[in-house]
Amino acid sequence: MTIPPFFNMNTDYLSGAKKQFAYYKQLGDKTFEQLTNTEAFFWQYNDESNSIAIIVKHLWGNMLSRWTDIFTTDGEKENRFRDTEFENDAQTKEQVIERWNAGWQCFFDTLNTLTPEDLDRIIYIRNEGHTVLDAINRQLAHYPYHVGQIVFIGKMLQNQQWQSLSIPRNKSNEYNQEKFAKSKTQTHFTDEFLNNNEK
Repeated sequence: MTIPPFFNMNTDYLSGAKKQFAYYKQLGDKTFEQLTNTEAFFWQYNDESNSIAIIVKHLWGNMLSRWTDIFTTDGEKENRFRDTEFENDAQTKEQVIERWNAGWQCFFDTLNTLTPEDLDRIIYIRNEGHTVLDAINRQLAHYPYHVGQIVFIGKMLQNQQWQSLSIPRNKSNEYNQEKFAKSKTQTHFTDEFLNNNEK
């Protein structure tokens, strides 16, 4: 297979990664929009389970630590206290969402400064060297894992009032028919979801 001359593997990777992270943040955003009851952000199934507020606090702490000054400091900052991220100290829905947005802002601020050439550079997390590409891949597994937990909790709490964030139940055939009725095209799977959010 001949790769088109305009294709740049690293550039395409960065673009795709940014879209995927934006998509998963959007899933969290849309879950929060459905949770009008403040108590929902602090609900725990049992003492060993994490509330949405705790999951957000953990993501916030991870993002600030991993993505601040990535080329000059270790990704596990001395001022990060990971164990306390699993102890809720937020009091309001607004505090939870403020942390959510602050963590993502730090992450995207760094991600948007990276160039294709940066992907092979080495950064450290707990003294272990990663290429920047490996560090991004690590978080492409980590962040959606926790976003999925947030969505699952939201869905349990909303029950019959839950508004699907993907293909609604029993609508797969209809969705596929619409897709296959169109001409083949090269696009990113998140484009339709992100574009719909902007309308």
